[in-house]
Amino acid sequence: MHGDIGVVDLPTAQTEPSDFDDFWADTIAQTRRFPLDLTVTPHPSLLTQLDIFDVSFRGFGGTPIRAWLRMPRGVSEPLPGLVQFFGYGNGRGHALRDLRWASAGYAHLVVDARGQGHGDTDDDHADGGPSAGGFLTRGIRSPHEYYYRRVYADAVRAVDALRAIPAVDPARVGTVGASQGGGIALAIAGLVPEIAVAIIQAPFLCELNAAATLSREHPYTLLAQHFADRRGDAAAALDTLRYFDGVNHAKRATAPALLSTGLLDGIAPPETVLPAFSAYGGQKRIVVWPHNGHEAGGDLDEENALEFAATHLVDVAPDRVAADSLR
Repeated sequence: MHGDIGVVDLPTAQTEPSDFDDFWADTIAQTRRFPLDLTVTPHPSLLTQLDIFDVSFRGFGGTPIRAWLRMPRGVSEPLPGLVQFFGYGNGRGHALRDLRWASAGYAHLVVDARGQGHGDTDDDHADGGPSAGGFLTRGIRSPHEYYYRRVYADAVRAVDALRAIPAVDPARVGTVGASQGGGIALAIAGLVPEIAVAIIQAPFLCELNAAATLSREHPYTLLAQHFADRRGDAAAALDTLRYFDGVNHAKRATAPALLSTGLLDGIAPPETVLPAFSAYGGQKRIVVWPHNGHEAGGDLDEENALEFAATHLVDVAPDRVAADSLR
């Protein structure tokens, strides 16, 4: 595995609400009251080794959520699968974006973050209230109204959707993501106890009690702006963020996890990522890149991710992976 394998113990300063588990159990139960209404429609492409499908399922509030499913062609046995969200401001993007996981033999479900660019899913919930603009402060006055309540619930439903596809082995479904996608993957690991693996690069949405002072870059600057503009509302906003902090979700996660961080990352500073790793409840590894920023290990992180996923989802021993890489 590439990079510096870290031994980290950085305790969090974040606290958790006493009703954290009840809040999320109720949120997920509300979301699952809507029928999944899963549709999987073949999407034409000129690819010869992969099939692409346009997917829709119902997320929080019954909103139809769009995703791409990419799968290796001609495989008869149930496949391992991965659910992925992309970075802040991104949705599922183009149908041919990122063919790596399907090429490696996985059913790869790439999901819209509702309302965000490069996607096809509206956020049809009126959360109201003042914000500093952007998704990070939308509805921040209440955990019930906060934007990421809907996104995290959509993510749980995305796992349900991938598991419901007959060609997928529901016992071998994991999650992968970087930046905002990494924060969502971490939340999935905490909210879906039976998830098989979590691969998390430079995760956003961690140590949110301190993120506004640790980062001077977008989008955490939206928090700083909100706190500056609405001085009397900061305490309520920080209380809301406790329900969504990756640190508190990490405590509940049990799946094998691979995390990474660049020690020069100004967008998701390592001081926010390392407490989430320390808090993580399952088997875990972290790769630290001393000279890198938000890109962390870049392509080398992707190689690490493929190795980690193969070990935990395909039952391929690390020495076999290394040997195969020389052929």
